[in-house]
Amino acid sequence: MRFSRLNFLVTTVSLLVVSGAARADGEQFNRGAKDHNASALVMEAARYEHAEGVPRDYAHAIELYCAAAKAGSADGQYRLGWMYANGRGVARDDGIAAHLFALAAQQGHVQAQTMQKLAAAAKPVVPPCLVPAPRIARMAPGELLPGQEPDYPKGHIYNLVGKVSPKYEVDPKLVLAFIAVESGFNANAVSPRNAQGLMQLIPETARRFRVKNAFDTEDNIKGGVAYLQWLLAFFKGDVPLVAAAYNAGERAVEKYRGIPPYPETRDYVRRITALYRKTFHPYRQNLVQASPMVSVRAGD
Repeated sequence: MRFSRLNFLVTTVSLLVVSGAARADGEQFNRGAKDHNASALVMEAARYEHAEGVPRDYAHAIELYCAAAKAGSADGQYRLGWMYANGRGVARDDGIAAHLFALAAQQGHVQAQTMQKLAAAAKPVVPPCLVPAPRIARMAPGELLPGQEPDYPKGHIYNLVGKVSPKYEVDPKLVLAFIAVESGFNANAVSPRNAQGLMQLIPETARRFRVKNAFDTEDNIKGGVAYLQWLLAFFKGDVPLVAAAYNAGERAVEKYRGIPPYPETRDYVRRITALYRKTFHPYRQNLVQASPMVSVRAGD
């Protein structure tokens, strides 16, 4: 009996040791896998930065460096800081560079420690892609009852929309719906496709509508509302088509002569139209030649 109890105790202790070792190995494996993934992101980003076997694409390089930086890669933080310090693919920003060099330097990155000393005079600024999103719940269409209006957060953004939208003859409620779906009212939001700010303007659209800083709240809203005004005129006030074009591009809407069959776009249109239930919005005539695919409305 004593022998059996001893065997039981030895077996139990052995299992605990093995379990603890396995758990430690698992944690070490997870850390190793994370480090490996971050290193792979840095390597891929460097290829796009230096055009090594792929076309040079600074925007994509920054996106990858930022993902690596988020994962805690000192090299990713340093290289992203270098991009900002030299204005590669972004406007030069010594403050953002200083912040990133400091993060990497804290992990013992030698080059970053050197650059941190050189950038000591700059006030550190967190880069937009590393700013955590505010805890604002995005509007869930299913939560709105018939006749119920969305409860958008009141404050600076809400007031700016009310100020800017009428100048472009766009309903503020439509603009708020786009902001809610696009960014959840996060002025620092950056998508994997490098769409930026409240209304998620890609660099091409920002340039098209003369947006100088997509992370400036008012500048971003003006650009997004100007784009909505243009789309409303192009699709003669058809809100679902405007939503589809904002997500997938006006050429995709013309190609499919309606809402493209992309699941993301169809879901996007569903969410916008759940928040803004009017299917037609007045538009400014003669702003742009309307799309040939749009049927002529009565009175046009």
